[in-house]
Amino acid sequence: MLASYSYCPYNRVSPRCFGTIRYLILTLTINPAVDRNVTVDRLAFEDRGYILDRNETPGGRGINASRVIHSFGGKTQAIAVSGGAAGRQFQAMSKLSGFPMDFVPIENEIRTNLTISDKQGLTVKLNELGPPLSAKELDKIAELVASKLDKATWFMICGSIPPGVPPHYYNHLLDVAHKKKVKTLLDTDGDALLHGLEAEPTVVSPNQQESERLLNRALITRSHLVDAVERIHGMGAKSVVLTLGARGAIGRTAKELVEVVPPRIEALCPLGAGDALAAAFTWAIDKKKDFIDAVRWGVAAGTASAKLPGVTFANLDQTKQMYPHVEVRSIGQAVG
Repeated sequence: MLASYSYCPYNRVSPRCFGTIRYLILTLTINPAVDRNVTVDRLAFEDRGYILDRNETPGGRGINASRVIHSFGGKTQAIAVSGGAAGRQFQAMSKLSGFPMDFVPIENEIRTNLTISDKQGLTVKLNELGPPLSAKELDKIAELVASKLDKATWFMICGSIPPGVPPHYYNHLLDVAHKKKVKTLLDTDGDALLHGLEAEPTVVSPNQQESERLLNRALITRSHLVDAVERIHGMGAKSVVLTLGARGAIGRTAKELVEVVPPRIEALCPLGAGDALAAAFTWAIDKKKDFIDAVRWGVAAGTASAKLPGVTFANLDQTKQMYPHVEVRSIGQAVG
């Protein structure tokens, strides 16, 4: 349990001091998983490969984001659901994460996902859909989020919603955060993204495939991508970070439109790079860096993570080494 204390200009608790100190980035994962990660010598169609390494980790976009923020020295707390035997394993593994986590117990068993990657950088990721959540369980998640937001500077809503969860569920959480003056980052897909934009998140960070599904169109050329950012901004997001894997990201605020380009690298496993980007972006902007520089930090973290084997996240030192090689290019003044 996090300590609760009040702000005082003399750096001490006093009955005359009012208000709450906000000091952490809160993440939410309502569809977490036990991630089974397998590294093989090669992935080949209709031929054998040999397992070189395997491990299991607590997974989910919000969990990954908190892991990156914690490794950067940031203060973070994660909220996730947990149920069944996989949930018990998930909680046991999470005790080694080094940052606080709260779990909402659910009746059904959480997901187990499988990632297979080889030494040449080929990766296959197979995800279960996730367990249904009852209305009562969703209410408990919302109650826990509301109780933790008083300590939060940023609230990251990360990952998919399980089947049967109302697609506008994230809207309620975004509204609660905004009422508490907490900035929000929405990182999700499908109808949850479509409806979540209506709640005007501070930042939304879809990848190219998620943006294509949102806009129901292929994004092939650079002009397509720039137009997609403009369209997503017009749908309600105050700022947009469109993540593009090896091509970096396009960032859009009310006034600026930029392209942030990483150096060419030999990627060993790009999976999870988007999670690292969103986490490093939020960490940087929480450190009072401006939006464009925060996107640059995010691209540096995502690129540095893609260089690592398996689903592994770059630490702050590895990200710092990548940061000077990330280029920022102005696309021009934002329209509208």
